[in-house]
Amino acid sequence: MGLRLNRRAFEYAKSLVLQGNYMYDERDAWSEHQPTAEDENEFIHLHGIDEYARWYLGINDDRAKNTKAAYEFPYGDFKVVHRCGILSAESRAAQYKHQDIASAVAHLHGMIEAQPRAIRERAHSRRP
Repeated sequence: MGLRLNRRAFEYAKSLVLQGNYMYDERDAWSEHQPTAEDENEFIHLHGIDEYARWYLGINDDRAKNTKAAYEFPYGDFKVVHRCGILSAESRAAQYKHQDIASAVAHLHGMIEAQPRAIRERAHSRRP
């Protein structure tokens, strides 16, 4: 079956954006903001693989479901959605022709951009 949209993660990401739990950061900031392998391992240790999976928009059905390798297209840092993570996922999904993921990420991007300017500016000032 391969890679497909993680609908549970998509719904969770939408709810976070609607609650204002996102960072309106710069496109190139994802390399600094994305979780490290150590961050991921700590999160799994504290919260489990099911909670970890909610932060990844792709599920690779060719990999064992209870491993980090099964989850692709991160969009946040386990606290908030990052605009830079959304933009990174958007370009990667389009590049590799994962249409369902690309559509979901474009929707999330649109949701963030549609927020009133004052809310985006407040989200821009957050620090990871």
